[in-house]
Order: sequence, then structure tokens, then C-alpha cells
Amino acid sequence: MEEVVLGIIIHAGNAKSNLYEALAFAKENDFEKAEELIKEAEKEILEAHKIQTGLIQGEAGGNKTEISLLLIHSQDHLMTCMSEKNLIKEIIELRKEMKK
Repeated sequence: MEEVVLGIIIHAGNAKSNLYEALAFAKENDFEKAEELIKEAEKEILEAHKIQTGLIQGEAGGNKTEISLLLIHSQDHLMTCMSEKNLIKEIIELRKEMKK
């Protein structure tokens, strides 16, 4: 179970790194690189979400998941990352508008 939960944390962490790197490139007006990094972040989030979905489907099928601090942390990490993605995408769009 720990390996599964760590997969969520790793993918969400990779996504978060990509998102903040994208923001840094946008600050330098390199919107093409920023967009590449956003897409990479979205792939990482998708991988984390697939793991999460597997846990949910397993529990729905009767395979109870033990609630641990690590599991809670992974869910928090993924949720925060997804929220940050939305905000960072919006900030990048604002930077694009300001550059015009």
C-alpha cells in the first residue's frame, strides 16, 4: 500500500515542480516552454489520478483501504497540486495578456 500511496505523492510532486518551472518561464516571457511544462504537469497529475482511481475502485469493490497519515498526505498533495495548476495557468494567461 505504501508504494501505491507514494506513487501519488511522487507524481503530484513532479507535477508541482513542472508547474512552478512553467511559471518561472512565463515570467521570462517564454510561453512556449511554459506550455510544454504545463502539459508535462498534466500528464503527471493524470498518472497520480489513475492511482487514486484504482484505490477508489478497489474500495468500491469491497477491498477496504487502510486510512493512514501517508494516504491522507497523498490526497492532500494531489488536491493542492490540482488547485495550483488552475491558478498557475490563470497567472500565465494574465502574463500573456500583459505582454500584449
